[in-house]
Amino acid sequence: MIELLLAVLVVVLASALCSGSEAALLSLPMSRVRQLAENGGSAARVVLRIRENINAAISTIVILNNVANIVGSIVVGAMAAEVLGSAWLGLFSGVLTFVIIIFAEIVPKTAGVRYAEQIALLVARPILWLTWIFRPIVWLLDHLVKLLVGQSPTTSTTNEGEIKSLVKIGSEEGIIEADESKMIQQVFSLNDLTAEDLMTPRVRMTYLVGADRLGEVHQDIIDSQHTRIIVIGDSIDEVTGFVLKDDLLIALLNGQLNDYVGTFQRTIRFVSQAERADQLLINFQNDRQHIAVVVDEFFGIAGVVTLEDVIEVVTGEIVDETDRVIDLQEDARRRWKQRRRISLS
Repeated sequence: MIELLLAVLVVVLASALCSGSEAALLSLPMSRVRQLAENGGSAARVVLRIRENINAAISTIVILNNVANIVGSIVVGAMAAEVLGSAWLGLFSGVLTFVIIIFAEIVPKTAGVRYAEQIALLVARPILWLTWIFRPIVWLLDHLVKLLVGQSPTTSTTNEGEIKSLVKIGSEEGIIEADESKMIQQVFSLNDLTAEDLMTPRVRMTYLVGADRLGEVHQDIIDSQHTRIIVIGDSIDEVTGFVLKDDLLIALLNGQLNDYVGTFQRTIRFVSQAERADQLLINFQNDRQHIAVVVDEFFGIAGVVTLEDVIEVVTGEIVDETDRVIDLQEDARRRWKQRRRISLS
């Protein structure tokens, strides 16, 4: 009788170890595995190695689990028939099935999910060794599965929607601050917005004529809210560059009233209305410029976009002491509607 109970215990423990290990390895997020591996620890690096080739490890665990369940049940059944007799064999089989379901499947898999990190680190090395031992069998089964169902599609570790959901859950649970959550969510909108969405429309552009002398436009320079001012030629559709307000103010202080505005202009980038915000950010960083002119499909001037406009997608409106209008796009739309009502009346 003692031998029978020991055999049952071995079968249940072997199956439980396989079930718990499988659940732990599959439920541990890949992002967490990489974080553990980067922070050091040989066990964590072994877990990462297993997760990068998870099919081999899972195949090994499944083989061992089935050996424990099938072979173990046959052996235990034979021992039970000898010890208990055929009259009690049916009842014993029912009890054994119940014990295996509870203590070899449900309980270890639940523990594997709940304590995934600790269990994965504990079983990593044994699983890796067993994978090498069963490598020929795993290779054969892997190719057989591919022959029957085809190559498995490559799946990403995560995606944008999953990250957004995790951020939302983290915010609801108090792990991530509300302002942090909002900024992270806004980062993902950078590739959804274009220069047309962010630009200051041409009707609200501040500009100077390159052929004007500083003395003629000194009041416009002083009154400008912008640190960078567009320079044009004969019309607004002829943008020639931009000037720094500080350069003009210094020139005025030095008495250079007869110098032309165009003397101080710098080269400016032209971008299409369809250029995405994330690409704009890269261009601003590479060019070390904070301003660009937006052109429409007919190469007319549609507006101007700045680095600040792109950053505000993530942070929200940035307003300083000199800003009299917070949202220039909304102000431009309001002015256009007013002019339209006046023209129709």
